[in-house]
Amino acid sequence: MYCAPTGTHSPIPTPHFSLLTSQPSRHVNELLKFFLKYSSWFLFVFYIVLSGLLLFSANPFQHHVYLSSANVVSSGAYRLSNNVTSYFSLRDINEDLQRRNSDLELEIYRLNDIIRHHQEQAYADTMTVDPALSRYNFIIAHVINNSINHSHNYITIEKGSLDGIEPEMGVMDQNGIVGIVNVVGPHTARLISVLNPYLRLSCKVKGQEQVGSLVWDGKSPSEAVLEELPKHARFVKGDTIVTSGFSSVFPEGVPVGTVVGGSRDREDNFFTLRVKLFTDFSTLSTVRVISDKMKDELTEVERSLEIKQGY
Repeated sequence: MYCAPTGTHSPIPTPHFSLLTSQPSRHVNELLKFFLKYSSWFLFVFYIVLSGLLLFSANPFQHHVYLSSANVVSSGAYRLSNNVTSYFSLRDINEDLQRRNSDLELEIYRLNDIIRHHQEQAYADTMTVDPALSRYNFIIAHVINNSINHSHNYITIEKGSLDGIEPEMGVMDQNGIVGIVNVVGPHTARLISVLNPYLRLSCKVKGQEQVGSLVWDGKSPSEAVLEELPKHARFVKGDTIVTSGFSSVFPEGVPVGTVVGGSRDREDNFFTLRVKLFTDFSTLSTVRVISDKMKDELTEVERSLEIKQGY
């Protein structure tokens, strides 16, 4: 007979497991709640995307429509991106265009100067010179500034001392007298215009020897007056007025204008003639500067004469 041993029995130890758990953070819980709350919508979107992929990949027509639509959308996006980029590049493009325009304008100015030089050369080559004027040379110049509405008018030409221009040289155009050189720089010169009361020129009625003084009275840019013409001088309306040649500034016979009227002064010793000028100062463009080869000789002779007479 078997008897179970008696005594005190120790309880059989049972394993003890410790569960380590971590509490989800508050943000994770909220995120889970969000997904759970809108899970039906997410599932709906998933099915829509899946059905679209199956539709466009399995059917050629729908696949073509998809590609066309995608191209339209992508091209629109690219166009928008290009427009934005172009807008921010406009400043650089504008500066580059301004530089190019400046270069083109400078090139145009240079070409105009070349053309004008050739035109002046051709004008000088075709200009006929009276044999009586063989002691004179002509320097062709272009007018770059001219006034006709002031009380004292001046003209600027684009030739200076480097081109042979000197003070007190006479200036004329193809029609008649223009003025006298006053101030000379290396490349430009200023003229006293006939339309300036400071300038007085010795002139006469063509074909006669009586000499008067031509001066501008400020009334009209197309007219001047010939003063101090002796009372025994003969003239009629329409007669031509020319330079007298009594100086080295202008040779004798340079056209000035025509007589449009006359009157005697109060002492009845002289005539004053109103002269319509041949030169149109409002359209003055190309002029001839007169260089007298005998100017230095005449000046020296006159100076010697003044010294002998005790002036």
